[in-house]
Amino acid sequence: MIGWRESLPEQKTSLSIGGVDPSEQGQREAPGQAANAPALPAGSAVLGQAGVRPAFKWPVRVYWEDTDAGGIVFYANYLKFFERSRTEWLRSLGIEQQKLKNDTGGMFVVLETSLRYLRPARLDDELTVTAFLKEKGRASLIIGQQALLKPEQKIKPEAAVETMHQSLLDLPGAEGQLSGGLQAPVKLAAASVICEGSIRIGWVSSDTLQLRRIPATILDALQATF
Repeated sequence: MIGWRESLPEQKTSLSIGGVDPSEQGQREAPGQAANAPALPAGSAVLGQAGVRPAFKWPVRVYWEDTDAGGIVFYANYLKFFERSRTEWLRSLGIEQQKLKNDTGGMFVVLETSLRYLRPARLDDELTVTAFLKEKGRASLIIGQQALLKPEQKIKPEAAVETMHQSLLDLPGAEGQLSGGLQAPVKLAAASVICEGSIRIGWVSSDTLQLRRIPATILDALQATF
């Protein structure tokens, strides 16, 4: 995927979208009750009011090239990690982007990113990077992603558990789920979270880079994960 901002000048007014009403850009199908829940490591399920659904996982090793002068992973490199996991997640669903570009003349680009950095990863760390569908609309998708330290490498500070636990409580409808029996397992999983965020990707014409409706074949493949 290419970055939207790298391809088009910044536009503060509504885009003219061929075949798509500009007002539809902000209209997304109401997600399932579990849509805003984060992905969890090691056993890998996303908690939600309606139950659990699995998150795609992709392994990443931290190399010298990923770190900065401070010896930790450079913050922008988490976007690369998320890109790899997101691409392999789509591939696992039969959505191969080069083939789609050749067959349909369209492709996904990144429209917006929002990341939170909870603690550092370092050289030789083994990470698990997750991806799951949070929202889907006519021309764009919002993908939830996390970078997790593998369980056997869990960090020591107990304060990190409370930090992530509070971030989970901030999620809509999470307060009731994180009380009682579910509180302990969520805290255990949260100790491994390094970085988390949401990535919005849009479907555009590869020729004009204007937003288009996402092909039905893609939406059908995604529906089983939603």
